[in-house]
Amino acid sequence: MLAFQPLVQGTVLALSALQAVAWDSFTAAVYEHSVILPALTDEPPSPDDALALMNKNMDILEGAIKEAARQGAHIIVTPEDGIYGWRFTREAIYPYLEDIPDPEVNWIPCTDPKRFAPAPVQERLSCMARNNSIYVVANMGDKKLCNSSDPSCPSDGRYQYNTDVVFDSEGKLVARYHKYNLFMSEIQFNFPKEPETVTFETPFGKFGIFTCFDILFHDPAVVLVSKLQVDTVLFPTAWMNVLPFLTAVEFHSAWAMGMGVNLLSANTHKVGLAMTGSGIYAPDGARAYYYNMKTEDGHLLVAELSSHPRLSPAYPPAVNWSSYVSSVKRFSPNDHDFSGLIFHDRFTFTELTKSEGNLTVCQKDLCCHLSYKMAGKREDEFYVLGAFDGLHVVEGQYYLQICTLLKCKSTDLKSCGQPVEAAQTKFDMFSLSGTFGTDYVFPEVLYSGVHLAPGEFEVSSDGRLISKIGPTKPIVTVTLFGRWYEKDPPRLCLGTGQGQRKSSVTPSPLCSLPRNQPVLAWDPDTADLPAVLTGSPAL
Repeated sequence: MLAFQPLVQGTVLALSALQAVAWDSFTAAVYEHSVILPALTDEPPSPDDALALMNKNMDILEGAIKEAARQGAHIIVTPEDGIYGWRFTREAIYPYLEDIPDPEVNWIPCTDPKRFAPAPVQERLSCMARNNSIYVVANMGDKKLCNSSDPSCPSDGRYQYNTDVVFDSEGKLVARYHKYNLFMSEIQFNFPKEPETVTFETPFGKFGIFTCFDILFHDPAVVLVSKLQVDTVLFPTAWMNVLPFLTAVEFHSAWAMGMGVNLLSANTHKVGLAMTGSGIYAPDGARAYYYNMKTEDGHLLVAELSSHPRLSPAYPPAVNWSSYVSSVKRFSPNDHDFSGLIFHDRFTFTELTKSEGNLTVCQKDLCCHLSYKMAGKREDEFYVLGAFDGLHVVEGQYYLQICTLLKCKSTDLKSCGQPVEAAQTKFDMFSLSGTFGTDYVFPEVLYSGVHLAPGEFEVSSDGRLISKIGPTKPIVTVTLFGRWYEKDPPRLCLGTGQGQRKSSVTPSPLCSLPRNQPVLAWDPDTADLPAVLTGSPAL
């Protein structure tokens, strides 16, 4: 026993020391970056020209990182494509790529830059982290050689990955993630054979990471939170806003609330592509967010978060989405239901004809219930209650169940579902619920001018999205956005995974589309918002 006692004491002291350095809260930063884009060309630049462009962007990112550190931030997230942009064929992006090793190699590029192949981007990012004592999250390109022994090896003999990297406050590479769910325009990249679930531990919680389009799918996003129990998700993105449900600040804050996790979302900034909207989100609402369609300026956000939100007194209760609706009879049937399109999905709508009331609208197995009271009904604004229960098949293929209260674009009911940013109607109260077949439901409240409503609504444990104050600010939409992952079709991949030139009608690699579903092409060289994302029923 005497020989064992020092070991026990040493173990207790080690645990005490670990608890002493564990923090209850931390300061997070995200930077929305107006990316300097490469010239429009199909020809690959020289390695020196590629590095020069990346250094111009990293000069700006370094300034944001220094300022975040000055404000006390412990970690900063920068955007997807933030170092080199997105105007690339497979061949043209190659000079921008570096071979990024597995973090298990225990490498600090800043102090040992020649250990592997030349990696000036990783070296500089590592030094930014080390010199400012801050975790740095960035998005860049990874390259991995392959040969004929790998039957999936592209014909050019290499894999190219859209990659997130994380360097700790000493500059060590602690995480590397290859994006799994590529967006339709990412013809320059491959996806990994299996989804990667990347996590790492810090004194201020357990972190996970994924990229942009990944957030709409089960793997790896849901796995990181539900199975691996991360506290905070790092989310570099290049997100094009789509009203009424998929603006960045709206959906990302709703995802954080629905999943019960912190989310650090850093978007690129390009007004011509409707790219804006970054935020620092907690399970009970946004701590800070930024949305600006008026200027091309970048913007830094800094806010404090709980290191372990599940242990916080403010952590939202578990939700039983069927509890309330199972006890409610359908409100009086509507004789004037009509259909309309939202982002190419055909919804069933019913109009709010009175200043207050109770309504139900159904589609397939989903019935949406709304109780509401307007502060005053205007003759020049129409609102509808809508339901959608079906497979979305435009820029990806995923099953949705959506209940929504939304403002129509005009007093013509045919305009219901078209993008709207402004409203004047306030509500004294609202309560929205639905017969969801999934537990993954994300609550959205969007005010006029694309403003969030932190602290002004809540989701009750019996599955109702309800207002907490009244009257509200003018409402654009109140939505329960459900993702029924089990109803997603099998992941089908078009092409060989090697990528094609921009003139190709069918981007490759591309997954999550059915084989008989036409792919709507987007030329990444244009400066206009892709028509596929505008919700235009003409496509």
